[in-house]
Order: sequence, then structure tokens, then C-alpha cells
Amino acid sequence: MRNKTDKHDARGIAQILRSGWYSRVHVKSVESHYIRALLTSRKVMQRKCIDLENEIRGLLKVFGVKLPMRLARGAFDAAVRDTIENDPALSHALLPMLQARQMLMETFLELDRRVRRAAREDAMCMRFMGIPGVGEITALSFKAAVDDPTRFKSSRTVGAHFGLTPRRFQSGEKDNPGHISHAGDTDVRATLYAAANAMLMRSVAWNSLKAWGVRLMKTKGRRRAIVAVARKIAVVLHRMWIDGTELRFGSEATV
Repeated sequence: MRNKTDKHDARGIAQILRSGWYSRVHVKSVESHYIRALLTSRKVMQRKCIDLENEIRGLLKVFGVKLPMRLARGAFDAAVRDTIENDPALSHALLPMLQARQMLMETFLELDRRVRRAAREDAMCMRFMGIPGVGEITALSFKAAVDDPTRFKSSRTVGAHFGLTPRRFQSGEKDNPGHISHAGDTDVRATLYAAANAMLMRSVAWNSLKAWGVRLMKTKGRRRAIVAVARKIAVVLHRMWIDGTELRFGSEATV
């Protein structure tokens, strides 16, 4: 518009909307936002605990103390406290960090209990957890992110919504498929990837989805197979939600 006025701005916005440049955006329910707030709080506490653990590990390396790479949640404090308390200088510098880490860990454990309790009290999440590899975090994250399953016309589009489909650059004779798009919710994509990895690598339960992933792993590699299975899991979760059915194994498996 040559002259910028409120009236002209309103007319311009109306023309843009009429031209189809903007698409509808789903506004999530208040319940979904509450669940996402709980999941985010849990993840923040977990990240802060890991940050403090890494800082303590790095400072102890200066004094020749190298901790094991993997320590259980309760074993870290026991492994470090004796070393710190035996040295007055180290105790003066690192003991407050260890105490702060312990307080953050207690907060994280409480939030983790609340998240798992919320998942176990939800009938749909319990149905989702019937899939091998899908736990409380994955089920609750997926349910909160989708919110309303009817907003997807096809279950196949759910994988693309969470960035689990390949990007593509096509121009003339060029047609280059790339890595996954990484669109959508990062946390949901990470939990779906973790569920697929658990199904392929740790779960002993055998089903047609896992068999398909194992065959794909032999030809495409482990990481691509896990991404493909994660996309399938998203499709299966959405279809279970829409149809109100349980996951069926063997020849009746939903894939």
C-alpha cells in the first residue's frame, strides 16, 4: 500500500489470507499445554543435572581423578563424595556443586515420577505403551504434541509433521533426496527415535515392525533403519488413536 494506515493494513491482511498464503494452525488444548509443561520441566532438570555432572568430572580430571563413563543416578554422589571430602581444598570448591546437583536430582526424580504417573493414568498412553520400545515419556510426548488426532487427514502425514521424512531438492534433471527434514517438535522426534532404537536393539519381543526394521538395517544401515521405524511408530500410534484399537502382532500386525 502506498499509504500505510490501519484500514489499508487490514485490507492487505485480508488479501493475503484470501490468496491462500497462510494455512490453518492448530491451537493445542490447555490440557496438552499442561502435559508439555510437565515434560519440559522434567527435561530441564535432567539437563541441569547432566551439566553439573560434566563440570564435576572435568574439574576432577585436573587432579587425576577419572570417573567411570556410566554411573547410575544414585552412584554418582557416592563415587564423588568420598574423593572430595578427603581433600579439604577440593571439598571447599566442589562440595557445593555436588550438593546443588543432589538437590536438582531430587527435583528431577519427583518430576519423573509425576510424568510416569500421568502416563499410567491415561488410557490412551497405556495403549500406546503396548508397542515394544514405547514408554511413558514417548507416549505422553506424542499424545501432547498431536492433541487432536483428527487434524491429520492421513496417518502417513504424522511422520512428516515431526520431521521424520527426507528432504528433497528437485530442479530440472536434479532430484536429490537429503536427510530428514527435522521439522516439527524436536522432543517428540527424539523420543520416537529412542523408542525405535529400543525396539530394534533392546526389545526381545518380535513383531512384523521389528522384522521390517531389521531387514532395512541390513541394506540401509542402522541409523536410517531406526529413523524409518520411528516414522512407522508415529503412523501406528496415530492409527491406534483414531481406530481405538490395540497393536496386533504376527499376521494381524498393524504396520
